[in-house]
Amino acid sequence: MNFLIENWFLVVAAVVSGGMLLWPLLASGGQGAAVTPAEAVQLMNREKGVLIDVSEPQEFAQGHAVGSRNIPFGQLEGHKQLPSNKALPIVVVCPTGARAGRAAGMLRKLGYEKARVLAGGLKAWREASLPVEKTA
Repeated sequence: MNFLIENWFLVVAAVVSGGMLLWPLLASGGQGAAVTPAEAVQLMNREKGVLIDVSEPQEFAQGHAVGSRNIPFGQLEGHKQLPSNKALPIVVVCPTGARAGRAAGMLRKLGYEKARVLAGGLKAWREASLPVEKTA
């Protein structure tokens, strides 16, 4: 007990650092809301995750991640290209990540509990040197 009293600053530092480590998990509601491009690829390869691009069709045609499905944000709810298996991981992407955050929240409300956002959007995907394609 004397150690704790004499080294109170160490105890405080340990509690603060532990809190800082847990904060991202707690702030995202335990969902781990954002994933890196590498984590997104792992979800797709290991858990049959689905990559959904919520860009408008014109944006999607200008460049999108290979294998992604285009479901514009405004048409997301009840779209036929959403996976019927709600247990599959879904990675939502848009050019910057702004719309994807709202879309992932909407998908979680629809029962897709493993909906995640690609951190940094398509820009981060390109920076990670992952394949991008354009449609005519």
